[in-house]
Amino acid sequence: LIKKIKKINDSVFYTQKRYGINNKTFYIYKFRTMYSDSESRGNTNKDDPRIYSFAKTIRNLRFDEIPQIVNIFMGQMHLVGPRAEWVELADQYKKQIINYRSRHVVKPGITGWAQIAYPYGQDSYDAEQKLMYDLYYIKNWSIWLELEICFKTFLVILDKKGF
Repeated sequence: LIKKIKKINDSVFYTQKRYGINNKTFYIYKFRTMYSDSESRGNTNKDDPRIYSFAKTIRNLRFDEIPQIVNIFMGQMHLVGPRAEWVELADQYKKQIINYRSRHVVKPGITGWAQIAYPYGQDSYDAEQKLMYDLYYIKNWSIWLELEICFKTFLVILDKKGF
């Protein structure tokens, strides 16, 4: 039974070790949209050949993020907050970007101010730009900002921006 569950998990779901609040690690859940072992080749790019052809629409509509609701129920994430970053990348960014650790004072979110205000990140420069949005969110948190982010996330999904 365990082998069957692992096979289903490997084929349908994708898990990746991420940093959460106070740099605690957890495994994030997503629907698999790329071939297995794709992360060994770095960040995803637009029209990345590692993405399954049927999965482009799933990614555009952000449906691949739905399993992260499990992370919310487990108390590892919120709906809104700084994006949980892959441990491998976050460790690099901590060395390159001043105050990068500051984004881990709150729980990460499925969506966030940086995700709706800045294009998909490709490198440490983009991570630094997104950090500014994350710190703005942390410093200026309010229920109204949360609602605005949720509303704008919905608009981004409808407009199918991103990849």
